[in-house]
Amino acid sequence: MVLNLRVMAPNRMVWNSEAWEIVSSTNSGQIGILSNHAPLLTALDMGVLKIRHDGQWSAMAPMGGFAMIENNQVTILVNEAERATEIDPDEALRAFQMAQADSAKAKGKKRVIEANLTFKRAKARLEASNAT
Repeated sequence: MVLNLRVMAPNRMVWNSEAWEIVSSTNSGQIGILSNHAPLLTALDMGVLKIRHDGQWSAMAPMGGFAMIENNQVTILVNEAERATEIDPDEALRAFQMAQADSAKAKGKKRVIEANLTFKRAKARLEASNAT
């Protein structure tokens, strides 16, 4: 049995297809989703979303959101997401390195929070680009 997966951002449908398995980052850790999963509503964290379909894995980098699982339907609403195939690995590495350096030298609460969010986003994009 398969899952019907929809990943939606405010400006586009990022994914709308069947999947055999889904692995996602939530605010309390990673979650694996297979067919007949118990109903669940959970907040998603910035990280890598992995999707197994057609005998292969695909990845994307969602930037937070929510997932609802019910009756083999998985609906994921995200603020923004990029498929791994849309991410330039070299650019993602450069952005990660810059964010890492900015995070290390950030001063003041507001700047530290902003730098950490930028770092988390860059890390998710880099990991997604390397996941395929």
